[in-house]
Amino acid sequence: MNRTTIVLVDDHSLVRDGIRALLESEDDLEVIGEGIDGVEAINLVAEKKPDVLIIDIRMPNMTGIQAVEQLNKSNSGVKSIILSMHDSEEYILQSVAAGAKGYLLKDTGKAEFIKAIHVVQEGGTYYSGDISKVLVNNLLNPQKQATATSKKSVKTDNPFDLTNKEIQVLELVLSGLTNKQISEKLQNSKRTVETHRFNLMRKMEVKNLMDLSKKAQEFNLA
Repeated sequence: MNRTTIVLVDDHSLVRDGIRALLESEDDLEVIGEGIDGVEAINLVAEKKPDVLIIDIRMPNMTGIQAVEQLNKSNSGVKSIILSMHDSEEYILQSVAAGAKGYLLKDTGKAEFIKAIHVVQEGGTYYSGDISKVLVNNLLNPQKQATATSKKSVKTDNPFDLTNKEIQVLELVLSGLTNKQISEKLQNSKRTVETHRFNLMRKMEVKNLMDLSKKAQEFNLA
């Protein structure tokens, strides 16, 4: 039996342990290396030469997207799958542009996870349901992402490392829209909006809407 060899990269050891156990319950999958950031991912791929790289996005030193982009440019031959807790349109589109062959959320079920690895290993691409919707919407509205990026490029006072999408959600939150209304306006799932809203509060270190509004005005973010 030909085994698919995998390098697994995530900065949380508990996450890696869980994923490794899930993968190695399959006879045809083998984890041959583990890392904690994008730099280690690049080194491990060069050393181990795996068939598939499964990598998180947000990690210290180098992000998963940056690592995938470098590996793609170097013609390493590895097929990369982004595994993330974020179904942000911005992260998804950046991952695809970097050369990722798959994008899965961390709450993906085992069956779909295994299927994605097999599809990617065989030369295909795999994006779970909500992710596929983002890609289809972008293809149907190619100016949407460019317009949003252009609009936010004037926001230079951003010490909180907010993404363009988070700034867009911030403005809609401060305009008084509910999560459901924002999700309909942006054509994102309600869960995506809730994730952005949580990240805004965490990054800006605020606990309520009033403090969020004050800090956004103070730093000219909305």
